[in-house]
Amino acid sequence: MNKQTNHLSIGEKLGYALGDGAANIAWRGVSTFLFVFYTDVFGINPAAVGLLMLIARFSDGVSDVVMGIIGDRTNSKYGKFRPWILWSAIPLGVILSLLFTSPDLSPTGKIIYAYTTYILFTLIYTANNIPYGALMAVMTGDDKERTSLGSYRMVGSFIGGMLVQGALLFLVAYYGNINPNIDVNKLDAQKYEITVSAAQDVNNVKISTKSGIATFAWADAKLHETENVPTQGKSFSMEGGKEYTFIVAGEENLTKDVISIVDQKRGYSYSIYVLSIVLALAMFVTFFTTKERVAPPKSQKTNLMKDFKDLIRNRPWLVLLIIGLLFNVYNSIKQGIVVIYFTHFLHNQLLAASYMVALLIASIGGAMVTAALSKRLGKRNLFIYALIFSGAVNALLALCGPDNIGRIFTIGIISEFAAAIFPTLFFAMLGDAADYSEFKNGRRATGLVYSAGSFATKFGGGIAGAIIGYVLAAFHYNGQDTSTIPGAVPGIVMLMSWIPTIIAVITAGLMTMYPLNQKKMDEITIELGNRRLKELEAI
Repeated sequence: MNKQTNHLSIGEKLGYALGDGAANIAWRGVSTFLFVFYTDVFGINPAAVGLLMLIARFSDGVSDVVMGIIGDRTNSKYGKFRPWILWSAIPLGVILSLLFTSPDLSPTGKIIYAYTTYILFTLIYTANNIPYGALMAVMTGDDKERTSLGSYRMVGSFIGGMLVQGALLFLVAYYGNINPNIDVNKLDAQKYEITVSAAQDVNNVKISTKSGIATFAWADAKLHETENVPTQGKSFSMEGGKEYTFIVAGEENLTKDVISIVDQKRGYSYSIYVLSIVLALAMFVTFFTTKERVAPPKSQKTNLMKDFKDLIRNRPWLVLLIIGLLFNVYNSIKQGIVVIYFTHFLHNQLLAASYMVALLIASIGGAMVTAALSKRLGKRNLFIYALIFSGAVNALLALCGPDNIGRIFTIGIISEFAAAIFPTLFFAMLGDAADYSEFKNGRRATGLVYSAGSFATKFGGGIAGAIIGYVLAAFHYNGQDTSTIPGAVPGIVMLMSWIPTIIAVITAGLMTMYPLNQKKMDEITIELGNRRLKELEAI
């Protein structure tokens, strides 16, 4: 095989990485914020949200396979997979925006709207992400170069995640600002009467102090006797020109500057609109900077049944399908509970943004060392060690209290450094599975193989959403009823700590069944290179 087929320039790797940065604006935005948006802003029951995510993600598995088949059979001047990145860029940004739009509907109407937009999102994301993932396997035929490309991809992924997870809550506060009138009357050293009003009607606002420490109770207990348990902030609807009065306790030297009143519906919607534009532009850059080089064997004829038979006999692919599903459940639970954990356990929602940025910086470090570690340990062994280490460290969060901020950050960063290795290796290993199929059967269905990656990512996220929803529902969590929060805290801590750990340990055990070690991959790479060189010489 000639050198050009194997080697990728830094510019092309960066361009490819930018595509996963864009995809993660959508994916991490949804996995991290959609659950809390649905429950705390849109007003849907958490169990209903969990069921929605599970049903939509399960049905999405069919579309993943279909998209893999379509990608393998796409023939254009741009290649098989690149054109789908171009065609889906704008639709993906539009549906992401609609996902975080909250029209004024009945409870049933909200469920229908949520199902419709969420399922459309998964379908459009599939049309973008299956071809994007498969593109990685046809940009180079060298498995080591592919691992390097995977590291670039994951760095791009984590930078995109850092953008949405680090900036979104601050953007929500910025775009959700309603310029309220605030009067503060000091009652004693740590007790204040605060009166707020706004010029216009606002359907859903949240009032709290910026530190999140102070507790709020309605001043007129008779009007709010069923919901007047003191809590770290209150969510309510405001009528224009009407005054709302609270008794606030627990913080000294309160001034109106430290009182935060945010229109969450407008804040989330406008913030996502901005990020969706960034997403679409980044996808365009990926399309224009990448190139497809590896094609199926010249003698291969289109045969769908043969492709499926090859797939179900592909043991590396079958193992990766299960492993990908489970590690995505692990990562998605950890991501999906973060905002709720920081809001209701640490009482500081904005600190969640700093936490997520810190974890993403650690993820970039983990992705960058993956290629070097995999050369030393092999992909399979590195995957197992990273799972056990990340899960064991993550379990330590169960020992942390609300005041252990430094300890929580340290544990999260160390655990996430190892967790970043999973997706970096996984997508490179899917390329190895495609090579294995070509090596063994003389046929290649790259898009179909990579459908496992998208299915595992999305269905794993759906299972994670269902687990979060049902655990919170079991503890009677209601994001719009602050009186339910104290009783739900044990469930929130469980989801943040040892529940993901159990999943990581199970996944590590199953990973021992993966059959492709580095010696075998070196043999496959050399053999396929020789076959492709013979095809070129025969032309």
